[in-house]
Amino acid sequence: MHETNKIYQHGTLATLIEGLYEGTLSVGELLKHGDYGIGTVGDLDGEMIAMDGKAFQITSEGQVNQLTDDVLVPFATVHFHQPDVSIQFENVAGSILEEQLLELYPYQNLFFGIVIKGTFSKMSTRSVAKQSKPYPTLTAVTAEQSEFSAEHIDGTIVGYFTPKLFQGIGAAGFHLHFLSDEMDMGGHILDYHLENGMVSLQPFSSLEQHFPIENDAFLKSNVNVAKLHDEIKLAEN
Repeated sequence: MHETNKIYQHGTLATLIEGLYEGTLSVGELLKHGDYGIGTVGDLDGEMIAMDGKAFQITSEGQVNQLTDDVLVPFATVHFHQPDVSIQFENVAGSILEEQLLELYPYQNLFFGIVIKGTFSKMSTRSVAKQSKPYPTLTAVTAEQSEFSAEHIDGTIVGYFTPKLFQGIGAAGFHLHFLSDEMDMGGHILDYHLENGMVSLQPFSSLEQHFPIENDAFLKSNVNVAKLHDEIKLAEN
């Protein structure tokens, strides 16, 4: 029986910000710890979303590929989807929806998963291009990101809320990825408007943080904590 009150994360956003993009965990191993989640692919080769035990890559060209078990990831977060709360929403902007959720539920100091299945009157996403060593910082990469947009599109949002207390493990606030039902559009969400859909929330009592202890670049990295908050805001927004 799977633990549904635990979130599992490999790597941290802080090290990704610094340019540690080398894949250090296989998709097959990652999916042993959760069937829904988000992340990126080795060499920062696009955005990743996991649903129903399958992981998908959205490339910088907008192509959607199912990832095989041997593909390596540098950073990803997963959980076993069994929501505590499901509520229907209609005609609401993403930013307003997120504010309402935090007003309705006392989760601001918890990690929680969010899954939204429905029709979106607007969806704007981004993805990033594959990088090669020596890797640039994440803010340098996202300055040249590919952006995609669609209207009246059916699909699924998967993501997480990270409390401000844990900035650096993830990005404080909501971090969301999208994949269309037709598997032809997705990525890291920049903006969205929900036309009609079901919003599911799953608060977690435990965080399992996994580190790439055999990766030399990780062991020798020296994160600039003083600049971290600003760098995360630039890279994620």
